[in-house]
Amino acid sequence: MANVPAAPKKMDAISTFFYRYRRVIKFLKLFFLIAGPGIIVMVADNDAGGITTYAATGAKFGYGFIGFLIILGPIAYVVQEMTVRLGAITKRGHAEAIFDAFGSFWGWFSLGDLLLTDLLTTVTEFIGMTAAASIFGVPPLITVPVVIVFIMALNLSGRYWTWEKIVLFLCIFNLVCVPAAFLVHPDVAQIFKTGLIPQGGFNGTIFFFIMANIGTTIAPWMLFFQQSSVVDKNLGEKDIKMERLDTAVGAFFTIIVAVFCVIVTGTLLKGVNIQDAAQASRLLIPINKWVGYLMAISLFDAGLLGAIAISLASSWAWGEVFGWPHSLNNKVKQAPWFYLVRLLILLVAGTIVLLPGAPLVLITLFVQVIAVTLLPAALVFLVLLLNSDEVSGKYKNTVSQNIILILIVGGIIVMSSLYGISTVFPHLFK
Repeated sequence: MANVPAAPKKMDAISTFFYRYRRVIKFLKLFFLIAGPGIIVMVADNDAGGITTYAATGAKFGYGFIGFLIILGPIAYVVQEMTVRLGAITKRGHAEAIFDAFGSFWGWFSLGDLLLTDLLTTVTEFIGMTAAASIFGVPPLITVPVVIVFIMALNLSGRYWTWEKIVLFLCIFNLVCVPAAFLVHPDVAQIFKTGLIPQGGFNGTIFFFIMANIGTTIAPWMLFFQQSSVVDKNLGEKDIKMERLDTAVGAFFTIIVAVFCVIVTGTLLKGVNIQDAAQASRLLIPINKWVGYLMAISLFDAGLLGAIAISLASSWAWGEVFGWPHSLNNKVKQAPWFYLVRLLILLVAGTIVLLPGAPLVLITLFVQVIAVTLLPAALVFLVLLLNSDEVSGKYKNTVSQNIILILIVGGIIVMSSLYGISTVFPHLFK
């Protein structure tokens, strides 16, 4: 009889376990309900140009850029978290917010900036997809129209929810660089030893690769895409905390893919002059066919995700500015101009890729540099919007957030200037 009181304690332990279990399940259900914009924008940022940049970086510098890439993860999160707050608070996309706050001159400037970078970047997505598909014997004349039809077909349901879940599924294939890196059996000790600082001193080549890696990790289209996505998904202030987590998870996967892609080429192709990720795949196939094919799959998926997200960022922006219906919850008949803008971007980009003699490799590498050169202007608008009491209210930037963003903008301007100086006066950085 003396042991009878022990039963309630046992029951309390069981009750506590199930209470915590239910809380975890509830949290996960809520996360998967809200997650999407952050993961998609971050994973899609590892687009065809990104995979090419990482492959070329690993081949050129081995593991030397890994530390730099890891730093870019938190930086990308800081920038994208701000678009989450703006979208949830204002219920307006980034283009509409700029027009309302700064007037038509700066509004058209930002929209023109976006259109230029989006069109050029979409070209690189088709370059990557056609090159990857050709490894499997599919010619560009088939790849381009099939991809365009597939991307536009994603809109036929007229539901944002359906579109988002399909794209999230496609994001999984972006991670195939991870098993590929394990298959090459890298020297882990060497990664930690040489993966912090790029070797060879500062010169024009170093500056170019630094800017290319920044440009493929933080791009102007990302600001417009995520803010508009938050609005289209109808997320509000109560969802900001969970959407921050969504963005953090996306940033984590972005850097994981970047680092593991560098490890693959840094292990097997160091010292080889890589022009694009497709070339890296072809060179890897004779060494390890599975690694080569995984790299090709990653490149195609990256290009597809990039084309989906970037073309949508532009059509959202144009819809906001002109007041057209511009939601993925609208069917094509309900928002014809919204979908037409997207189709035109895809058609123009795909046609450029099919032109004989087009300098595709040069376009792929320099688009990243162009994107990072134009990025400071977009970030300045972002910081101004998030320091406005009228626009952001209690969610305006803190002093520390402003300092971080100013340092990011300043760093990009410095690196852009140094790259320009190193190009004109190469002897200064030998």
